[in-house]
Amino acid sequence: MSGSGAGETSAGKRPNEKLGSWFVRSGWSKGELARQVNRRARQMGAHHISTDTSRVRRWLDGEQPREPIPRILSELFSERFGAVVPVEGLGLRTAHQAPSVAGVDLPWAGPQTVALLSEFSRSDLMLARRGFLGSSLNLAAGPGLIEPMQRWLVPATPSGLPDPGPDTGSSRPSKLSRPELDLLESTTAMFRQWDAQCGGGLRRKAVVGQLHEVTDLLQEPHPEATAKRLFRCAAELAELAGWMSYDVGLQPTAQKYFVLALHASKEAGDKPLGSYILSSMSRQMIHLGRPDDALELIHLAQYGSRDCATTRTQAMLYAMEARAYANMGQPSKCKRAVRMAEDTFADSALDDAPEPDWIRFFSEAELHGENAHSYRDLAYVAGRSPTYASLAEPVMARAVELFGEDDEHQRSYALNLIGMATVHLLQRAPEECIVPAARALRIAKSVRSERVNTRLRKTVDTAARDFGDVPAVAELTEMLAAQLPETAEAV
Repeated sequence: MSGSGAGETSAGKRPNEKLGSWFVRSGWSKGELARQVNRRARQMGAHHISTDTSRVRRWLDGEQPREPIPRILSELFSERFGAVVPVEGLGLRTAHQAPSVAGVDLPWAGPQTVALLSEFSRSDLMLARRGFLGSSLNLAAGPGLIEPMQRWLVPATPSGLPDPGPDTGSSRPSKLSRPELDLLESTTAMFRQWDAQCGGGLRRKAVVGQLHEVTDLLQEPHPEATAKRLFRCAAELAELAGWMSYDVGLQPTAQKYFVLALHASKEAGDKPLGSYILSSMSRQMIHLGRPDDALELIHLAQYGSRDCATTRTQAMLYAMEARAYANMGQPSKCKRAVRMAEDTFADSALDDAPEPDWIRFFSEAELHGENAHSYRDLAYVAGRSPTYASLAEPVMARAVELFGEDDEHQRSYALNLIGMATVHLLQRAPEECIVPAARALRIAKSVRSERVNTRLRKTVDTAARDFGDVPAVAELTEMLAAQLPETAEAV
């Protein structure tokens, strides 16, 4: 029975009214929910899950499904309603969680950070193979997320990691040579480049494996300077593992990596890197329909790195602030943040400070893409406003043009093509939507990104719903079904 996600039954079980309420409001049929559960299970590597309509009916009747089904249902309903829907809110029971992997309120200390990174990366690698990736995690939101992250601002205490010992002296070289450290850092940059080109689905496990190796190194004694470089490397790898997890739809796993990355960046003493990690967390919160949380995280990032971030990093943070304000329906604050992003980015050309590799993605194309999406999001929040859609169109067109000349950031190119298609739909111009959507489809076939696939499917579904009688839209719908079938993503 485990192959179908069976769970506990009892003769006296009652209908699950909480799950039933969310299910009715979703508008899904039992078959559609079953298909979505199976698709998400395949993305997680849980290939033994094979749910059908009768199984969904049993859940609604009160049967308690086994993990990872409760987590999958939580993620699906969270994405459907744009708000975090916890497992308990669905009337389902969670598996027992060890304190070390539950929640985001973790100790801000070097040894604990290393132990948690090691444990979580090892569990990720093992559970991904066994098909239960992310099954023991909750998504945190609101004060439960923001308050622990605010402790990033508290001055760091000594790491407490093993030191080389009293007889080593400051002149004794580390076991790790400078070329070896350089190679670790360049490998991280290479992984980041692969992610931009190929999406999170292709190299995620390799990044997690590299992170686990780095945490093994951190458990050995090193001089302080070497330990800080290793912590920085661990923070970048954990952020990237989180970003790739987010890209393939593993939201609780992504959040856990982001939190651990922030802890590692604090041990490295790298505030700008910490601000970048907080911006990734902010993007995830916008995706999950929590713009208030996203804004809190961005303001924390801005304050914490106010005296040390490069102008390019500051411009990126302003652009993310604009996205949060847009999704909160605050146009004047959104527009002000957009202007600050543009002005600060222009100043970055005069900034002689060396840029870390992680901010290299924030190009002129990315700036235009973020600002265009802010205007596009404003249009949605304002009831499909043509005014904000017209603001978005030229900025999105420029982003598409620039990304079209960039062979490295193919996922961003696809996402902005989809964004262009959504703007045309807002302007009620379905024929103009076809070209960018079809181009995005061609890229989606080679980029392993559930984010791209999901956004493309939603855009084409919207076009079909609103303009299904337009022949070109019907043709695009058929093309999507034929060329981008709902198959498993590698994680």
